Amino acid sequence: MIPAPTGATRLYVIVGDPIAQVRSPAGVSAEFAARGHDGMLVPVQVSVADLPDFLSVASRLKNLDGIVVTIPHKFACYQICASATERAHFLRTVNLMRRRADGSWHGDMVDGLGFLGAARAKGIDPKGMRALLVGAGGAGSAIALELIEGGVRELAIHDSSVERRDTLIRQLNGLGKGQARVGTSDPSGFDFIANATPAGMKDGDPLPVDVTRLAPSAYCGCVITKPEVSPFIAEARKLGCVTATGTDMYRQHQSIMVDFLLGTDGA
Repeated sequence: MIPAPTGATRLYVIVGDPIAQVRSPAGVSAEFAARGHDGMLVPVQVSVADLPDFLSVASRLKNLDGIVVTIPHKFACYQICASATERAHFLRTVNLMRRRADGSWHGDMVDGLGFLGAARAKGIDPKGMRALLVGAGGAGSAIALELIEGGVRELAIHDSSVERRDTLIRQLNGLGKGQARVGTSDPSGFDFIANATPAGMKDGDPLPVDVTRLAPSAYCGCVITKPEVSPFIAEARKLGCVTATGTDMYRQHQSIMVDFLLGTDGA
């Protein structure tokens, strides 16, 4: 049970647009309580146009200790961080920010850890696999990095923004750890398919890949938390694919998020 807030409660916000789909406020707040920390995470919906004003105010709120960042603000929020982890610097994006002693922000990006954690919890090790990633935004970039670090044999990336896709491919290939290349919406021949786009959050959204070309042996993961089972995951399950939802991903990285927000992660 989450205790009622008091005047001494430390505040944390999750910022995005839209925001109704997020699952973290209750889980993170409960985790704070379980650790004996008087803190609460609440959602705030802020448009891209209003984000600079919001961040300016947030930096001046003396009882606001952390910010969780969701779509579409992850790249913009990186820009105001005074410091960040190595992976956040590499990707130039954050999904977590915590207050530094001097009042500025320190950032990290853990979406990839949660996504790969959900796969491994289903018995899937990406090492040696051919992977297809749809979406090269904040979450997609983080997932791509973890797939390369996890030893995939090949990573194909498909995104509606050619510039964003190609920039990510160049970054990843610069690591010298695995081969990234341009992909399409055709999943045939891939062992691991990751949807890191919002496709499926709205009725009538197109599927991120051509599900008629999915192999039943393929693993399919998705970042979407609402609906609980995205249309892509529903179709993959009909074929017998091993799957993980956005909620599975969130469950894997909730404790990582809280560690970072409380400064117990060492990052």
